[in-house]
Amino acid sequence: MTDIPPPPPVDPEKVARQRFFALGLFRLSGAIIVMFGFLILMQRFGWVQGGKAKAMGAIFVMVGLFQFVVVPRLLLSLFNKPAPHQAEEPHQ
Repeated sequence: MTDIPPPPPVDPEKVARQRFFALGLFRLSGAIIVMFGFLILMQRFGWVQGGKAKAMGAIFVMVGLFQFVVVPRLLLSLFNKPAPHQAEEPHQ
């Protein structure tokens, strides 16, 4: 028989700070990727020029926009779900 110890108590303020930091980090990195994509589109780098620069820049811009707009919303929906151990507690 394996007894699993109960999880340590969770500080809701600390969790909220971590989630806020994660959302901000994803948005910031998405914006940086978008800016990098526009620099590639404008052919500011010598290692990619011509049609390849336009394709690569467009891909970077689309990925950055996805990360800036969609990923934080997905994380918010994930954060709003109850934790599995909270949903399975028996009521006495």
